[in-house]
Amino acid sequence: MKEALSVAWLGITDAQLLNAASAAARISLIVFAAWLLAGLLQRSIRRVRVRLSARLTDRESVKRAETLGRALRYVVGVVVWLLAVLLVLGELGVSVAPLLGAAGVAGVAIGFGAQSLVRDYFAGLFLLLEDQLHQGDVVKLDDHAGVVEEVTLRYVRLRDYDGHVHFVPNGRIGAVVNLSRGFAQAVIDVGISYAADIDRAMALMVEVARGLREDPAFASRIVDDFELAGVERWADSAIVLRGRFKVAPLEQWSVRREYLRRLKRGFDEGGIEIPFPQLTVHLPERPMPAGSTGA
Repeated sequence: MKEALSVAWLGITDAQLLNAASAAARISLIVFAAWLLAGLLQRSIRRVRVRLSARLTDRESVKRAETLGRALRYVVGVVVWLLAVLLVLGELGVSVAPLLGAAGVAGVAIGFGAQSLVRDYFAGLFLLLEDQLHQGDVVKLDDHAGVVEEVTLRYVRLRDYDGHVHFVPNGRIGAVVNLSRGFAQAVIDVGISYAADIDRAMALMVEVARGLREDPAFASRIVDDFELAGVERWADSAIVLRGRFKVAPLEQWSVRREYLRRLKRGFDEGGIEIPFPQLTVHLPERPMPAGSTGA
């Protein structure tokens, strides 16, 4: 009786109280359903990611799957709770249509202002899905090159040979040149004198390459026999001979340096001259002064 009197004193009828209680129950149900649905979807994504990671042996592939899993869980959570907020506002009597219209206009404005950010995230998503690079790879991203230290949906972080760190937004990456995928080629260009014996020089290149591959310190780095292409070009002061090694990823530089070191010694012992730049100057003959006898 006292509760009824207090409610009547506040000017609230039984029907209004019943409607308020019903709306509160529906709002609670919406919030609970959103919490349950978001949890189920995110847990399902996490389970799929764990099962996929268990089948992967590459550590970088596992990290890529984890990054994609986090991004998908975040998107699912945002979508579910956004729908829940709209439903709750509808239960509170707030017209959702003007809010959706305003949100559309604001979304367009934000889209124009943050289009580079959106492009970065989309490009990063496909960069991970297509498995274009891993952490630890040596890559060239347009004008930037170095070791990949971190790959995110927003950017790729590189460290070059000088130790400089490059943060490259994914949306600005036009082409990815991966120097450490599967195998690499250590290309050797060697210049010899025009007076040197070309056949002897090529035979020494093959002989030195054979000795390098038989060395236990380099046997595991070199995948196949040395491939001698032959004369590459006639340069200004040298004949350039070209060959290459098929090597393990990231070993092209160490193999090339050691081969050139040994080849220098082999050329010295074989009498093959490694030329230095030469320039021949032709001076025009000066005309004899008038009345000169030349004596």
